[in-house]
Amino acid sequence: MTENKATSDYMRDENSYLAHARALQSAAWPADVPRDPIFPLGRKPLAEYLGEWARRQPDKAAVMFYGRAISYAELDRLSDRFAAVLARLGARKGDRVAVFLPNCPQFYICFFGILKAGCVHVPVNPMFTRPELVYEINDTQARIVIAHDRLAQLVDEVRDECKIEHVLVTSFLDALPAEPEGPLPAGLTDVRIEVPRTIDLMSTIAQEAGAPPQVDVGINDIAALNYTGGTTGMPKGCVHTQSDMLFTGAVMSSISMSVTSSDTIINFWPIFWIAGEDVGIILPVLTGATCVLLARWDPVAFMTAVQRHRATVSNMVVDNVVEIINHRDAGRYDLSSLREVIVASFVKKLNPAFRTKWRELTGTTLREAAWGMTETHSYDTFTRGWQDNDRDLKQQQIFVGIPVPQTDFKILEFGSNKLVPLGEEGELCVRTPSLLRGYWNKPDATSEGLIDGWLRTGDIGMISEHGTIHFLGRRKEMLKVKGMSVFPSEIEATLGQHPAVTGSGVIGRADDTRGQVPVAFVTILPEHRADVTPETLTAFCRERLAVYKIPEVRIVDTLPMTATGKVKKEELTRLYS
Repeated sequence: MTENKATSDYMRDENSYLAHARALQSAAWPADVPRDPIFPLGRKPLAEYLGEWARRQPDKAAVMFYGRAISYAELDRLSDRFAAVLARLGARKGDRVAVFLPNCPQFYICFFGILKAGCVHVPVNPMFTRPELVYEINDTQARIVIAHDRLAQLVDEVRDECKIEHVLVTSFLDALPAEPEGPLPAGLTDVRIEVPRTIDLMSTIAQEAGAPPQVDVGINDIAALNYTGGTTGMPKGCVHTQSDMLFTGAVMSSISMSVTSSDTIINFWPIFWIAGEDVGIILPVLTGATCVLLARWDPVAFMTAVQRHRATVSNMVVDNVVEIINHRDAGRYDLSSLREVIVASFVKKLNPAFRTKWRELTGTTLREAAWGMTETHSYDTFTRGWQDNDRDLKQQQIFVGIPVPQTDFKILEFGSNKLVPLGEEGELCVRTPSLLRGYWNKPDATSEGLIDGWLRTGDIGMISEHGTIHFLGRRKEMLKVKGMSVFPSEIEATLGQHPAVTGSGVIGRADDTRGQVPVAFVTILPEHRADVTPETLTAFCRERLAVYKIPEVRIVDTLPMTATGKVKKEELTRLYS
């Protein structure tokens, strides 16, 4: 059979296309990875998982926070009481409750209390400004807000504008022991700020005598509104159910990683963020593991906590890894307990040099966390099983693995429903059990993005001839150089393979003859500033990229960053000389 005949066979229709891709992916499936997600206690609401673990292992810590341990039984009891508080304040099934908190154990109490009350969890970014807060509260029509004391004043300012009826306030001090285990981040032990017209969260929970409301909560009921980052227009609330949460937790614990109740997970990712919610809340409670929660990233606090608690599992960004392997005191800490460490490449990219240094330090092999979106509840592909001889890092950029079970990808031409053959770029489309049910209050966006059960992501992607998934970035970032498509993400990933490069951001510069020219702003390790030059990096790229993709290289001290660790491309033009 000729290649053209083979292509025409699987391109007959969508079913043939998907069957062909699935067969390739099945053949590439790693031998030690299950082919179906494992649900440790079956398919049931996440709050029932908490209750069952509370019965089976009541004294085991669900959350550890700087020396304060909250057991599964205590978390179950406190969230029961908070559900009763919500009912007494008038919350009913389907009502949205906003959680305006940083990383702290109270977040867990509120999360599970909201689910037990049949309400909808609305995590609000604690870095929000006034207009952003007003937008999200009004969009969700949340009438109850739980806020950190440092954020409660802002809530009070917008209270009438947003028609907020009740504000419950808590502080870090409410969750700390008398003698917290350090090192502590700045502000953790600050004296509480008193805000008028608010209710003290923890004392109210402690005094609550009522039973939790008896609400019929199913796994397919709306459970959360997780807002997108708003890179194109205003943020949109992704409607997710407990079924979405369960599926994500199951593929994380049995496909992306192998996590059980004997594990200790260390998490510093913000738990208001979908990935932080997945790692810090859903993964431990689904598996019955313990989560060591950090208020924020700090390399010494991380290494101390790993050694103290013998942590076995962590999700990081590559920047965190580099900070640790370059830390002068890294060798003083025992990090050998770490078994599963997966990373996200935002600015710094995972490369063989970083992997080797991390393995020398910890004995653990880093691997990418792969691809996901807020719309899909994240973790839709996996790279586990591709690390032998750095096979994952040697794949065509940007390799994000193969789909998790029950998840399909296809590539369409932008603006049409025409399928694109394997090996060619187009719009990345995904279908998965954890796909959002729609965008909250956005019927037009829902009808445009969700078509016949598929999410049209607006991202550029490719499925290779071997069935692997490759993410090439946002369409709006794609450059045209002499009429040919150039993806900034591919150049950034290539630069990230250089051992001296710590980060990069690529944008386009208008050019009369070429249309656009890629310009790469690059940061490098301080000890290499004398020997690594733009010419050095250009030569490095020339060995790995087609000639029309070679960027102009500009070495800079820092890159403008978003709060979630991504490069602000719109600000890079200000770095032009």
